[in-house]
Amino acid sequence: MSLIKKNSEFHKQMVTWRHHLHKHPELSFKEVMTSDYIASVLESHNIEMHRGLAVTGIVATIHGTKKGKAIGLRADMDALPIQEKNEFSHKSVHDGKMHACGHDGHSTMLLGAAVYLKENNDFAGTVHFIFQPAEEGGGGGRVMVEEGIFDMFPCDAVYGMHNWPGLAEGKFAVHDTAVMAANETLKITIKGKGGHAAMPDQCIDPIVIGAQVITAIQSIVSRSVAPLDSAVVSVTMVDAGFVSNVIPNEMNLMGSLRYFKSEVGDKVKERIKSIAQGICESMGANVEFSSEPNYPATINTPKHAELCAIAASMVVGDKNVLRNEQPTMGSEDFAFLLNALEGAYIWIGNGLVPEDSPKGGCMLHNTRYDFNDEILPIGTSYWVELVRSILK
Repeated sequence: MSLIKKNSEFHKQMVTWRHHLHKHPELSFKEVMTSDYIASVLESHNIEMHRGLAVTGIVATIHGTKKGKAIGLRADMDALPIQEKNEFSHKSVHDGKMHACGHDGHSTMLLGAAVYLKENNDFAGTVHFIFQPAEEGGGGGRVMVEEGIFDMFPCDAVYGMHNWPGLAEGKFAVHDTAVMAANETLKITIKGKGGHAAMPDQCIDPIVIGAQVITAIQSIVSRSVAPLDSAVVSVTMVDAGFVSNVIPNEMNLMGSLRYFKSEVGDKVKERIKSIAQGICESMGANVEFSSEPNYPATINTPKHAELCAIAASMVVGDKNVLRNEQPTMGSEDFAFLLNALEGAYIWIGNGLVPEDSPKGGCMLHNTRYDFNDEILPIGTSYWVELVRSILK
């Protein structure tokens, strides 16, 4: 049963916080006003905090009435470079910036838990509330780890939570192990020989060669990756040519690679390089291939996933805690924190899609997305129950 009741004064207060954050979105490592606002709420409740990790990050700390171990709870703060198309009163006032992934809601639920636990600290140990910047491609989690967050604030485990459109309001999803995939950026440069479009026989056309490379590497997952493993190869950017009557010298391809197991990622990259080299060499061109790691895979520790499931069931009941749903090939930089510590990352239902429900009716990163305010008490209650069930 939810500790924080819907439509209670505390729920209404959290809605006010959430709407303020949604209205004033800021991009990665530039969450200055966001950080100041969160800090002002923490300060107004006399909650101890440290600021400045990863530029705008905040770590707030609450001690229980008895000594015990320490845990970390994390929420992200940044927005996306998207122009919002909603028309409600709390829509973004910053052109080209929008909370289209629910980080405003994540920060609000964690802030709510901090305020609640400050007044109800009947637990044994310490809780560090991590308000992290730059999840959306900036790697704020990596920076916080590199700057020594867990040296400054030692924790036995760390926990995260993300809202999930398409998962009904009042439900949680908890994975024992894999939750979200690793993500790498792929770059392929094909160097041919340019010339007149009317005389292709005198050229080495990188566009024709590149088209064959794009097609060929789509066979890698189906023919080089074991059927029970997972990987995605997507070519997402193609850059070649500048005028209709000239064959260019070069074609540049960029794309995305997703996987859960590092050995699978290594094998896919090896095959991409081999296929691209083979096709290019056979047609007289040269090729350069590189990959840039972005986020590692988000992999839960099973025993901590179980603790999360128990806490979630205390809020919504066992039947509303889904176990081992399909993981997603999307990525999440909470993975950097899980690489540094044991822990778990779960999903909270934001509501069904439009044909089923008016709440939470857009998928993440949509221009009309909005966090569902009805789940604020559910998420905050989960954080509180997690603390109480672990630090007892």
